[in-house]
Amino acid sequence: MNDLIPSELSEKFWLVSADMGYGHQRAIYPLKELSKDCIILNANTLSDSSPKEKRLWKEMLKAYEFMSRAGKIPLIGSLISKVLDTLLYIPNFYPIKDRSNSTMQVRYLKISIQRGLCKGIVDQINRPELPLITSFYSSAIAAEMSEHKKIYCIICDTDISRVWASENAPDSHIVYFASGSVSAQRLHSYGVPEKNILLTGFPLPLELLGDRNLNILRTNLNRRLKNLDPNNKFNNLYKHSVNAILKYDENIDPETHLKTEPITITYAVGGAGAQKEIGRQISISLREKVLNNQVKLNLVAGTRAELRDYFEKVKREVGGNNEYVQIIWGKDNESYFNMFNNCLNTTDILWTKPSELSFYCALGIPIIMTPAIGPQEKCNHRWLREIGAGFKQQKPELADQWLFDLLRKGRLAEAAWNGFLKARKYGTYNILDFLLNGTFVSSNDPLKR
Repeated sequence: MNDLIPSELSEKFWLVSADMGYGHQRAIYPLKELSKDCIILNANTLSDSSPKEKRLWKEMLKAYEFMSRAGKIPLIGSLISKVLDTLLYIPNFYPIKDRSNSTMQVRYLKISIQRGLCKGIVDQINRPELPLITSFYSSAIAAEMSEHKKIYCIICDTDISRVWASENAPDSHIVYFASGSVSAQRLHSYGVPEKNILLTGFPLPLELLGDRNLNILRTNLNRRLKNLDPNNKFNNLYKHSVNAILKYDENIDPETHLKTEPITITYAVGGAGAQKEIGRQISISLREKVLNNQVKLNLVAGTRAELRDYFEKVKREVGGNNEYVQIIWGKDNESYFNMFNNCLNTTDILWTKPSELSFYCALGIPIIMTPAIGPQEKCNHRWLREIGAGFKQQKPELADQWLFDLLRKGRLAEAAWNGFLKARKYGTYNILDFLLNGTFVSSNDPLKR
């Protein structure tokens, strides 16, 4: 067992996610060792579910993945994207007002649960009944409808739709681990009692944080800031702030500060497999820099064998030293998440959708954002831009030009620093403290929030 997780919490909870993209699963994975038998159950792939429920989940996943990939279909692509936006609708944040009334989404979910959606997972978590931690709203609400006693729900995005809260939210006993202040305020506007909203932050992997002084994160960030600042632009402006917070030697020799390693770029495709072509465009654009050992590429295929095969073709197309183009793929979520987290230790730039990976800017990794898919990703996109931790991608086929302009100007180093300072890093520790002690310490210290 990870010695950073209190042994008192081991195997004391049911952990439930959903196999619908990686967002819900990535959110709960850092807590895996809390679960009974160290297993994370997926509400939509449970073997004990009835054929009717399995068929319903399969149809829902198929429809979601189709709409996620349909944006570029001629003529009808934009229409399909609008349908997805409607299904996942998030109202404007302002004006702030009571939005606790039920919606079409909420009523449809309730009817679906009454017809058997999540029945398999509800039956499972009642044998025996242990506290439930879930990153999927359907399983939280279904558990409450079945009168499950203790339910904790992790919020996976910076903002959320009304469907995350139950129909009669003021009387709900679901406790939410909110990823940020916006999602916390949103839950309150949906009628969730304040006592049930805990502003913990998004749970990040402990292997990328280290101990409670964030020793691994700080070591990785110190290396990354130097690598992202080849012309000493960032260091000239921010060295005193960096040294004060990271506690490193204030007098950095400009000669030793210059970049000495290839820039490592990690391109991650979402769980639906959309936007894989962007990975190829990036690779071809950066081909010369890869062949000259100036750039390393990680192409992340997740658990999809067809994406792995696609990126293998891209790798052969780039040619040269195979060590400088790596394919990140796992046969299951556990092996994939382990490989992905390991590659982030040496990643300088993360290029991806503004999904749940937006929160990984807290590790001091600048984010290059592909086009958002769905309202929740649009909210994540806005948040990354607001805190200065992410950039909207320009033409990926010209990445060898604009990306390296950002590098030379120190803008990517500045984005890494902004994400580290302004995004919450302590989500996993805050959740562990709450589960163990019934409370956690909220701090404004950049190393403790």
